[in-house]
Amino acid sequence: MPDDLLRSLQKLEAEFGRKRRGQRWRSRTLDLDILFWSEGVFVGQDLVIPHRDLRHRSFVLAPLTQIAPQWRDPLTGLSARQLSARLDRARSLP
Repeated sequence: MPDDLLRSLQKLEAEFGRKRRGQRWRSRTLDLDILFWSEGVFVGQDLVIPHRDLRHRSFVLAPLTQIAPQWRDPLTGLSARQLSARLDRARSLP
């Protein structure tokens, strides 16, 4: 289950020196996120899949568009290509 994967990833982050206390947005040695899940949507106490911010992150959408342009966001129904184009348009607006 995704919760088990989250715990494994957090343990790995800790092994690389990540500390979860303190400032939320500070730089980290290692930051592992679960972006997608084969079952589509997952909502748990400490985890929401798809990742809440993936639609707003070009560093996620650009490579996703290259490897799986037809992948569809289970919440919006938009493809990776469409999400990326929306983000690009939003950034180009004055």
